[in-house]
Amino acid sequence: QLQASGGGLVQAGDSLRISCAASGRTFSRTTMGWFRQAPGKEREFVAVSAWSSGIKYYGDSVKGRFTISRDNTKNTVYLQMNSLKPEDTAVYYCAARNGANAARTESLYDYWGQGTQVTVSS
Repeated sequence: QLQASGGGLVQAGDSLRISCAASGRTFSRTTMGWFRQAPGKEREFVAVSAWSSGIKYYGDSVKGRFTISRDNTKNTVYLQMNSLKPEDTAVYYCAARNGANAARTESLYDYWGQGTQVTVSS
């Protein structure tokens, strides 16, 4: 089970950190990803943290502004979002996959959280 939290309403240029707590699995051996879906758009890849290699990938639109991290002692993955823009407004979903690779395709993920809304005003 995945539980995302921490979303909210912020202004452009602000920072926000969202979290995703996992239960019922060996978190330290789970690849975790973040995706987002804006109104009227398809869900897109944001970031991934692979458990085995430590590799992290980011979507082009967030590279250099967002950082994914994980705390295996708390079974939690975070997404630190800096320099937020109105186009970052979306529902953010965390996802988990059993594979070790840092997948950027949503169909490769096995479990999904309920999403947390992030709204950035201009």
